[in-house]
Amino acid sequence: MNLSIGIAGLPNVGKSTLFKLLTSKDVVIANYPFATIDPSVGIVTVPDGRLNELSHMSSSAKVVPAVIEFYDIAGLVKGASAGEGLGNQFLSHIRETDAIVQVVRVFESAEIIHVEASVDPLRDIEVINMELMLKDLDTVTKRIQSLEKEARAGDKQKAKDVETVKKVKEGLEAGILVINIDDVVSESVVKEMTLLTAKPQIYLFNGSPEDVSDDLKSKVTSLKAGYVIYDLSSAVDLGDLIRKAYEVLGLISFFTTGEDETRAWTITKGSKAPQAAGAIHTDFEKKFIRAEVIGTDKLLEAGSWAAAKQKGWLRLEGKEYVVADGDVMVIRHG
Repeated sequence: MNLSIGIAGLPNVGKSTLFKLLTSKDVVIANYPFATIDPSVGIVTVPDGRLNELSHMSSSAKVVPAVIEFYDIAGLVKGASAGEGLGNQFLSHIRETDAIVQVVRVFESAEIIHVEASVDPLRDIEVINMELMLKDLDTVTKRIQSLEKEARAGDKQKAKDVETVKKVKEGLEAGILVINIDDVVSESVVKEMTLLTAKPQIYLFNGSPEDVSDDLKSKVTSLKAGYVIYDLSSAVDLGDLIRKAYEVLGLISFFTTGEDETRAWTITKGSKAPQAAGAIHTDFEKKFIRAEVIGTDKLLEAGSWAAAKQKGWLRLEGKEYVVADGDVMVIRHG
């Protein structure tokens, strides 16, 4: 699965700096709003030491890590949902992503302009989330109108969908992100709308740990989101952000390894063996028979696949097996 994350936030909070650190790509970093007009896309490998250890064990010719696509999305401002500051264009870019990293400035600096004229991270979070909710409210209101027409024509499922979407509308009007409205995110009618606030969020506080107040941490907790703290002016390793993305999105990795290649595959936590097989090739899911499975640590302890087999450490798992993070698998299929 190709995972994509949009980097969002107010102008001049460190979004493009983060993108450049993640991808080592040259992007425009300027001290004024809207320096980034089109989203830049960068492919970032997921750091995982297990991949290299397995590759070394198998003397693999190639190593293929899991990757995440990061989209550097231009700064949002108050009124973006109504088109202020080219907002509609940028909000549509967020719609295409699986999750959002919201960069929030917590550092003080007289040299770097703040679009709201002062540093107030709690206010900034409210501004961004309000714009996302207002855009969703517009989408939802239009969808209710079209669903009601279909329901009047006698479509019973559409009548149920109307009630679901009305529940979403009520939540948004009460200032609740869609992802936090009970029992709606998994509904097909909600998924189809690709709502902005239905996406998982990670807050990246740009500054030092001392700049992040308890109130700010409580705010993120109340939003059921994750957060990381980086001083982007001096950050080197951003592995915590990648790991937090996997955690927030409920993702894990399994591996295949051999002389040709060692590869990491990304799947949703709780996936069964046939679904994991489908990540390798869609036909493998349809024609799945069984999988040979062993944990990475156990395989490395054995020293080779053959040695693990000789020790009786390989397990034969069927269609109901729930894949664990770090499993090494050989898929048998028809």
